[in-house]
Amino acid sequence: MSQSHAPLGDPNHAIDLALFGALGDLAMRKLFPALYHLDREGLMPKSTRIMGLARQEHDTAAFRQLVSGALSKRLKKEEQDKESLERFLNRLEYLKLDFATAEGYDAIRQWREGSKRPMVVYLSVAARIYGDICRNLQASNSLDDDTRVIVEKPIGYDLASSEEINDAIGAVFPESRIYRIDHYLGKETVQNLIALRFANPLFGTQWNQNHISHVEITVAEKVGIEGRWGYFDDAGQLRDMVQNHLLQLLCLIAMDPPSNLDADAIRDEKVKVLKALKPFTGESLGRDVVRGQYIAGTSDGQAVPGYLDEEGANTQSQTETFVAMKTEVSNWRWAGVPFYLRTGKRMPEKLSQIVIHFRQQPHYIFDPDQRGIASNKLIIRLQPEEGIALQVLTKDSGLDKGMRLRPGPLHLDFNSAFPKSRIPDAYERLLLEVMKGQQYLFVRRDEVEHAWRWCDQLIDGWKSRDTPPRRYPAGSWGPVASIAMITQDGRSWYEDY
Repeated sequence: MSQSHAPLGDPNHAIDLALFGALGDLAMRKLFPALYHLDREGLMPKSTRIMGLARQEHDTAAFRQLVSGALSKRLKKEEQDKESLERFLNRLEYLKLDFATAEGYDAIRQWREGSKRPMVVYLSVAARIYGDICRNLQASNSLDDDTRVIVEKPIGYDLASSEEINDAIGAVFPESRIYRIDHYLGKETVQNLIALRFANPLFGTQWNQNHISHVEITVAEKVGIEGRWGYFDDAGQLRDMVQNHLLQLLCLIAMDPPSNLDADAIRDEKVKVLKALKPFTGESLGRDVVRGQYIAGTSDGQAVPGYLDEEGANTQSQTETFVAMKTEVSNWRWAGVPFYLRTGKRMPEKLSQIVIHFRQQPHYIFDPDQRGIASNKLIIRLQPEEGIALQVLTKDSGLDKGMRLRPGPLHLDFNSAFPKSRIPDAYERLLLEVMKGQQYLFVRRDEVEHAWRWCDQLIDGWKSRDTPPRRYPAGSWGPVASIAMITQDGRSWYEDY
């Protein structure tokens, strides 16, 4: 049986999806392809409906044509079949709406009349109008006790603005029906991190300061700001990536075992990690944090402009496009174990990777000149190819090699291990969990606020020092100071890409 004829999903998970910002980049690039795949693979119940909402003047037929064009650009040829595409497009309807004003919201209530399915409201719009939309939905009596709302992170600009936005959402929706998306949490490898840690005694018994020397988290972006100057220059890499994605990865690595896999059990442990993150003092701010901003350089052999040379740039901007830092989790499990984080734009490669460095054996009996390689590493790759590798040491082969060591990986590449299975996009998993009413892959309000609280003290420290970001050429791995930061501890960034 072909995928296009797969039985449709559990009818108990059918929803009415109201997608605000349906003509935006996120919707066209990620959300509609994800929804199409759920439909094609038989995971979307037959009665599910999708209403696209945006400010532009379109009718449903024109909207379907726009979505069809977006799908044809982003789907592989073998993923497109006429039956699946027709079925999916027939689910779509369109409503022109000014989100900020109450007028017009009655049309949503009318669309919902007679429906016994829960409504899911997806706010693929700027966070500043989340509250307006929620209030207008409530005022128009479009909501019921089963309505769920999905909001994109980052939420706010700092702790105060985050609290204001969350208060506005929370005035309409209880926490149990708010789904804050961090798409990294939907990645297959991140899910496997939970299984790897808590299903395997090999790692579970070693996952502490007695056996792990340090941890690296790298999220490198090859692109620049891609026309997002107005947003990015206000935010910067710390707000855009560290507060948003890197701290979530750190929490999953560092958290204690939850009592079960319930949403709040997992999120309780993540909050404990955020509370235990060591703040930066004046001295450690200068020593353990590096801010950078890219200048002109090359990418794939092509000249690319510097950040201040981008179209529409403020040439006096001191916004960081790169951050590297050393931090610690102050608890019994991780006492004395540094966590090295780095993220930047205009890096040589697109890369999201976690490296767990295990301690060396206390008594070493092999060639002294190989002592530097005598440790194990667990490499968890999130992108571009998802996979997990454990670097182990074996004897080098050959009669003339003696007891020389060679490092090599025990490797799980998801594309190779599951060649007949398509690795689902993170948004597919996340949307499916919302349909099921499961919250464990979503971020709770107190997680967001503890992450902002930690980042705010760092931002305040930068402001008090008033030190400009260090320059680094586009196409490099960031400022030289980020290498010096880890080198001063006798270590180096893992670079076996």
